Amino acid sequence: MKEPLLYKIVRPIITFLFKLIYRPKIIGREYIDTKKRLVIAGNHTSNLDCLLLIAASKRIIHFLAKDSLNKGFKKIIFKNMGIIPVNRSIKDKSVLINAHKCLLNEMVVGVFPEGTINRTDDIVMPFKIGAVKMSHDANAKLVPFAIKGKYKLFGGIKLEFYPPIEISDDLTKENERLMNIIREKLKEETI
Repeated sequence: MKEPLLYKIVRPIITFLFKLIYRPKIIGREYIDTKKRLVIAGNHTSNLDCLLLIAASKRIIHFLAKDSLNKGFKKIIFKNMGIIPVNRSIKDKSVLINAHKCLLNEMVVGVFPEGTINRTDDIVMPFKIGAVKMSHDANAKLVPFAIKGKYKLFGGIKLEFYPPIEISDDLTKENERLMNIIREKLKEETI
């Protein structure tokens, strides 16, 4: 399985622009800059979150994303960025299969377990179980992350990665643990 060429081309541009415009504070980058298979999972605050994660790591991240991004003209771009399309109107089993293939090839899969941008007053919305299931099934470590603050010119956004966790057989319990880790980190003082 090859890494997407377009991703490799645009990552330096995205990284430069993010550093110039948003000046994100990134903590814990060492947790994802390994050569091991990883699932990274965290809160979803904006359409810019994927770009922030791309700018934060030298690894290529295969994001789960709504399948509408994989249609029409957008398909050319997003397919070549390595996204794993998700049909959110059904229980889409192909997502787990495609993510599993990535993980078995020692790649990184990025998941926003809330399933959509959180526009509620809750710190996090209930997590879907996919991130912990993928991690468990592929025997991959799961790296939680939290995006704190707002995307403002010249500062305001912070991305923190936390130590990898191993996922046990009790996926419901593990999903709750992941959600609680991120919820507690978001309660801590932001920038």
